[in-house]
Amino acid sequence: MTKYLSILLLAVVFVSCSSSEKERSTTPEISDQDVLLHITFLAADEMRGREAGTAEEAAAANYIADLFRSYGLDPAGGEGTYFQEFTINTAVLNNPHASESDTSGEKRLSKNVAGLLQGTGDSDEVIIVGAHYDHLGMGSFGSLSSSEEPRIHNGADDNASGTAGVLELAEYFSANRPETDLLFLAFSGEEMGLLGSQYYVENPTVELENALAMINMDMVGRMSNGRLMIFGVATTDSWESILTEANTDSLQLDLVPDGTGASDHTSFYYQDIPVLHYFTDTHADYHRPSDDTEWINAEGQEQLLAHIKRVIERLDELEKEDMAFTEAPGEQQRNMTMDGPTLGVLPDYGYDGEGFRITGVSVGRAADNAGLQGGDIIINIGGMDIADIYKYMEALNELKAGQQTTVTVLRDGEELSFDLQL
Repeated sequence: MTKYLSILLLAVVFVSCSSSEKERSTTPEISDQDVLLHITFLAADEMRGREAGTAEEAAAANYIADLFRSYGLDPAGGEGTYFQEFTINTAVLNNPHASESDTSGEKRLSKNVAGLLQGTGDSDEVIIVGAHYDHLGMGSFGSLSSSEEPRIHNGADDNASGTAGVLELAEYFSANRPETDLLFLAFSGEEMGLLGSQYYVENPTVELENALAMINMDMVGRMSNGRLMIFGVATTDSWESILTEANTDSLQLDLVPDGTGASDHTSFYYQDIPVLHYFTDTHADYHRPSDDTEWINAEGQEQLLAHIKRVIERLDELEKEDMAFTEAPGEQQRNMTMDGPTLGVLPDYGYDGEGFRITGVSVGRAADNAGLQGGDIIINIGGMDIADIYKYMEALNELKAGQQTTVTVLRDGEELSFDLQL
């Protein structure tokens, strides 16, 4: 206990100094320098990967709350604070459906961070902007690293980048106040199964029926060639025109209909709220110790945040009836889980053609050893046709680690088959 308190006190001191320095060095205008400053702090080795329920997660939460306070946001957590505390039972790491009574895991106190910017109008409507700030800590769960030794997973892109986005937008709109209220949320427990956002929608601090939309940022720091993926476009009929009109920077928008996915917008989708998930795609450093600040494209994230700013400004002109919720494709897949072995591939989440296209392979894993490459479209595994990512998951759930199988891909229009050991 004494050691834990010492670490926490050191973290708080570190946060306090860094927060003061940050307040002196940023401006309300969205900028790549400010983005990088936030990410550099949150993804520093001293933060030890911000695992939910640790001293370092608490330090990150304090950093966010201190900045919300400096921007003039009202506390929107519990008991007049910026923090919404909840308990995590780490039994969920082995069983996503574990109950609070399950004694196989450790109980931890975690917290969401919530700040409300009061609009200048008199409407009760609210626009929600969120991101998760937790990550994998030392990699004891969720890591895709081949190393068996504990290593710091800094999570610069996943998801210090999204948290930086929340902070930048909060600072910008505090100086350019809209008519509509803005609720800024930083979630914890996302890496353990959307725990923080699920707790929030079950215990909201604003009336969720007044929400115009929820905008989520998760992995938004690695834009390449101006390509920006936005999920949730089919959750209201208005999204496509809003997103297209906001694209004054000529970004290459990849608009994806699905309203669900492995990030916090999903919790709000199931509350019948129109959602967006901004995403700059996966990469070889995903869930690995190498997801560091040096690979962040801060200029690209500045462009992405400028797009979100324009979307929020357009939402500020609309009313609830203009943003009627619609069910989006992919909803039926919400209970799909990955229980079988993996190939070690990076999915192309924006691909909507036949098959399952990959953007890369992990060195030394099954796909790499068999000869698969980025750009391959997997169309068959072990005699099972693969129509999309869900069929891919279904196929692997039927197989076992160590099993020999055959994978068929399309590569530059040619059909190739590879023998592969899982």
